[in-house]
Amino acid sequence: MDILRVDDALSDEERMIRDTVRAFVAEHIAPRVAEWFEAGAFPARELAPELGELGLLGMHLDGYGCAGMSAVAYGVACRELEAADSGLRSFVSVQGSLAMSAIHKYGSEEQKREWLPRMAAGEAIGCFGLTEPDRGSDPGDMRTRARRDGSDWVLNGAKMWITNGSLADVAVVWARTDEGIRGFLVPAGTPGFSAGSIHRKLSLRASVTSELILEDVRLPADAVLPDVTGLKGPLSCLSEARYGIVWGAVGAGRSCYEAAVRYAKTREQFGRPIGAFQLTQEKLAWMEVALSQAGLVALRLGRLKDEGAITPQQVSFGKLANVRAALDVAREARTILGANGITLEYPVIRHMNNLESVLTYEGTQEIHLLTLGKAITGLDAFR
Repeated sequence: MDILRVDDALSDEERMIRDTVRAFVAEHIAPRVAEWFEAGAFPARELAPELGELGLLGMHLDGYGCAGMSAVAYGVACRELEAADSGLRSFVSVQGSLAMSAIHKYGSEEQKREWLPRMAAGEAIGCFGLTEPDRGSDPGDMRTRARRDGSDWVLNGAKMWITNGSLADVAVVWARTDEGIRGFLVPAGTPGFSAGSIHRKLSLRASVTSELILEDVRLPADAVLPDVTGLKGPLSCLSEARYGIVWGAVGAGRSCYEAAVRYAKTREQFGRPIGAFQLTQEKLAWMEVALSQAGLVALRLGRLKDEGAITPQQVSFGKLANVRAALDVAREARTILGANGITLEYPVIRHMNNLESVLTYEGTQEIHLLTLGKAITGLDAFR
């Protein structure tokens, strides 16, 4: 069900990554993910070493135990992971594209050697503390502060909606300082630092989401990421994560589409399969068009990223377009499955609920629209 045969444009290595991740998902994730979603649980400690053994954690980074794969290979992996569940892709994305990427880009050599090999192997889990309870789309107005006290730093503040937060061995926390926004590595167990899981979610239930609290957290001078000051640091990491979403959304949409096609060919009404009716075929045709277009967008951005030519505006284009397309596909697939579409016997309602969060995190739909608007007009609508 890939009429444009988008994957024919992948290299042999990229297809090998696709097939390896798809097989892992089919064996280890797909049979259990609905149960995790229903229970509101995610076995990160169990899965992290397996994901690390496959080379999926920080797979697009070089050195320090990372696989050093291409951007397209990483994107294909994200697509296959999110075809299982957005929570699985989120875990890999936060670990590699946010926490590990921040250390890899801006950390000292000592910080890289201490954390990256263990994180790549899945022996240590990281999180990325940027969003705050009252500061989502405007991180430049963050309230978390870090002040110098002798040679130490003292942090106070809170972060919200942090994937992996209560699991993490290390948190990359962004805080305002007298010299600008800086990143800090906060190991779990540091006095004054706590992380609590957020419960009663109806989306991303197979994912750990947390609040981070920092109360007079004292860190040594070498806890700061030395090579970046200002919003450039966290925003560049967000671009890495958004790129993974561009691909991952295609996987979530594809899972819903495939479920709808199978159902339409076997569910009978009025003496024939519902897939034989014109209105059902119209729905399926538009799904195919939407997902093929999204796949082409992802591939184009991946090639640009591998050439070192991608821009944040292009990533915004892909995140906006592909998540919107996947969510539309999920909603349409739900109508084909009827009442069966709201049960966890099928993946559709799970993906649909997850995509409502994916539409919002790593930049809301509105923020990406305004990013494109500024690129088009040269006028900034944020302020």
